[in-house]
Amino acid sequence: MHTDPSWDEYLATDVDPTGGRLDPDYDSDESVEEVETSENYNVMMNKPSHVILALILVVLVCLICSITAKAQGPQVVIPVPAEYQLTDGQYVFHGEPAVQVKMVSQKKIPYEGYRLEVSRKGVVITASSKEGGFYAMQTLAQMVPGASCEDGSNALECCVINDYPRFPYRGLHVDVSRHFRSVEFLKKQMDAMAMFKMNRMHIHLTDAAGWRMQIDAYPRLTEFAAWRPQHTWKEWWAGERLYAEEGQDGVYGGYYTKEQMRELVEYARQKHIEVIPEIEMPSHSEEVLAAYPELGCSGEAYKDSDFCIGNEAVFEFLEKVLTEVMEVFPSKYIHIGGDEAGKKHWKTCPKCQQRMQDEGLANVDELQSYMIRRIERFVNSKGRQIIGWDEILEGGLAPEATVMSWRGTEGGIEAMNQGHDVIMTPGRYCYLDHTQDAPFQEPESIGGYLPLDSVYVYEPVEASMPQDKLHHLLGVQANLWSEYVVTDSHAEYMYWPRAIAIAETGWSQPQNKDLKDFRRRVLPMLEQMRAKGYTTFDLANEYGERKLAQTGLNHKAKGKKVIYNKPIQDWYQANGEKTFTDGVIGGWTYSDNRWQGFLSDIDVTIDLESVQQISYVGGTFMQLIGPGVFMPQKVDILVSVDGENFELVQTIWNDIPTSAEQLLFKEFQAICDCKARYVRYHAYRSTKRGFLFLDEVVVN
Repeated sequence: MHTDPSWDEYLATDVDPTGGRLDPDYDSDESVEEVETSENYNVMMNKPSHVILALILVVLVCLICSITAKAQGPQVVIPVPAEYQLTDGQYVFHGEPAVQVKMVSQKKIPYEGYRLEVSRKGVVITASSKEGGFYAMQTLAQMVPGASCEDGSNALECCVINDYPRFPYRGLHVDVSRHFRSVEFLKKQMDAMAMFKMNRMHIHLTDAAGWRMQIDAYPRLTEFAAWRPQHTWKEWWAGERLYAEEGQDGVYGGYYTKEQMRELVEYARQKHIEVIPEIEMPSHSEEVLAAYPELGCSGEAYKDSDFCIGNEAVFEFLEKVLTEVMEVFPSKYIHIGGDEAGKKHWKTCPKCQQRMQDEGLANVDELQSYMIRRIERFVNSKGRQIIGWDEILEGGLAPEATVMSWRGTEGGIEAMNQGHDVIMTPGRYCYLDHTQDAPFQEPESIGGYLPLDSVYVYEPVEASMPQDKLHHLLGVQANLWSEYVVTDSHAEYMYWPRAIAIAETGWSQPQNKDLKDFRRRVLPMLEQMRAKGYTTFDLANEYGERKLAQTGLNHKAKGKKVIYNKPIQDWYQANGEKTFTDGVIGGWTYSDNRWQGFLSDIDVTIDLESVQQISYVGGTFMQLIGPGVFMPQKVDILVSVDGENFELVQTIWNDIPTSAEQLLFKEFQAICDCKARYVRYHAYRSTKRGFLFLDEVVVN
């Protein structure tokens, strides 16, 4: 369809080659000629570009209807439109619906927005940009009824839809480093993204597990750093973390040629998706430093994970790499990572120390900031902008950088207050590598529990955000890291439907969002996606939250004062000093604000306020070794009448090995027959030195 020369002519009329928006100063109030569709789509190909757009949209509706799942009526549209009004009657048609298209000024309809009217005579679409027209067609495709009428015709309910996005950035992240994904897989996800009006695909091209893009200046990146002996990240990470030569027997890996990436960029452009490449720096660079060890502080392979910022050759390397990346990707943004730098070797490296002295840098955080600022200047010189994870705030934020906030929302809010653009992707709501249902029946994941409902209720705009800075909040993104996601089908399973929930958060107005209604709308959409070959989570048969967590628990210690002899870990305070006696049982994940976390022993004393008969004392712990959550070595349960003299009731030893990989729960309990006012519960931290998580101390 896009082979006609007039297509390129049309694209050249109003598209920013960097993927930017249409000219906001465009001011014409001239209404563009309406075009009634017909079966002869070539009759007006010599008309102006806006007319060509109308005809292209006509073709699009046919194609979209053939690949998009058909849903019953406009009420199943996803994302939910800004305004929707059902009117009287139906539009009955045979074959494809008749569509009229009007192009107007952005003063009348916002960029990416549209008006869709279904009357008894046909469909009228009004838009100010080709993006808006495209999204109108996505909505129309969802509205086409799934079943034909008795006479072989189809029918649409008459309605008026006025729609536009809440945020300009609506992203989907793909990690191709840990496990390589085919170009076909990426295109398939773009099809789904377009269906739900997502417009950014962020591709994590480089990380320790493998380099994934052809770079002509540094061929070892794909000859060596793109390959490893083990097929899964889990096996590789548990082993020696070595790399291998391309073509060696049994190796795993892969990379994209420049031609493949250009093909992907073009495919994305047709669906109004901007592809944002990510090249990690200064950390997560083990694969680079194995191939080119002179770029690390030690100068030896397999010794470093961070680039040596004191080495001028590092900047030569990064500038050459980024130049080739920008030649392939025309995106406005280039993601440069910036997360989780260890910075250890910088403290002793002579070159890094010399750089700090020469530049007047006080610490290694400022050294990282020096690198990010320098890379930003280079990227800006090419007409592009950088995005970095929220760690780029450390040591001072680069002047024009956009921050992707993943460790919560605090970093994003700080960046907004400094006048920087922000994309929100907090792990608690947007990290789709967590299990989405009861862990015992889900495929292996990194851990945690993030069901569809928890994703959907995320609200990016927080009360603490200043109103005059809200324009810096560009949007939201769904992230899927693939450490434990080996296959393409597993990746799809983790994306859909949770990414659909984030798509609706990014597009729809918050007052129009409704969880119950969303679940009703998404169920038939998932059926239709599966019919088109997608592997999706089976929402209709969802097990749901841990049963014990769904009901409150009454016991003698409920509501009673808890004295903490060891401090709570700041990140996991849950309900504060009320957590262990609030009657609330924890769910499938330690991050649900029900489990309280400790990086020390748990040692608490509960005051029952009076001497009482006690027959039971117990508490439940979880173990999930991926994020470092372990059972205690043992638990001592003690009682006292006066709060001074305690008697040991029982010691309960742990019998669960620290190597057990599945999510496990264990109740450390004592059955007793005693009288006491005070109960002391002392859990000893594991020899693995990870976290302890406890939800409630039950006394009966």
